Amino acid sequence: MALSTETLRLAQLIWDYHHVNHTVQPADCIMVLGSHDLRVAERGAELWLQGYAPWLLLAGGLGRLTLGLWQETEADKFASVARQMGVPAEHILIENRSTNTGENVALAYQLLQARQIQVNRFILVQKPYMERRTLATFEKQWPGKQTEILVTSPQISFADYPNPEVSPEEVIAIMLGDLQRIKVYPEKGYQTYQPIPAEVWSAYEQLIAQGFTNHLIAE
Repeated sequence: MALSTETLRLAQLIWDYHHVNHTVQPADCIMVLGSHDLRVAERGAELWLQGYAPWLLLAGGLGRLTLGLWQETEADKFASVARQMGVPAEHILIENRSTNTGENVALAYQLLQARQIQVNRFILVQKPYMERRTLATFEKQWPGKQTEILVTSPQISFADYPNPEVSPEEVIAIMLGDLQRIKVYPEKGYQTYQPIPAEVWSAYEQLIAQGFTNHLIAE
């Protein structure tokens, strides 16, 4: 269906809020978090090829959006993308058991510890509308509390993000689900607190009223 100008305006507010607008700097490791979006893997590989870090860590088993959709794990599909783009296999680390962001944190940490790779600065690569939630999760759960966290995503606009695999309506619903989690997860101890501007929360409530509710959790 065609979305109204007002719906798109409200969705843009949510999209912009989810971006943390970090400037990418040289780091010890680039970590691509699992998802259904291969453009995330492409962004991580681009950064490795540009020399931002010696390691490219690809994380993700099969999560709520890929279970039943893909036969191969997210990390393994991402690794294929990275190799095709020219990242040597010996510089790729694969964590392919995690099913959510919290497990991304724990299992990636175990992998790096096992390989004796010290990370003082991370570049985390995630979908555009999951930048802020990724930052909040790592700030809370990453065991290396002195590790600097930088978050980036595919450099793409809200208007251009939907594709045959994810519709504009689905993008809006997922964004609202992530915003809800940003609000409620700090109380559960999963993430750090992130202030939500009143206009962003108002946009959330208006879009919920329009029916974009299929990625919400029971509070």
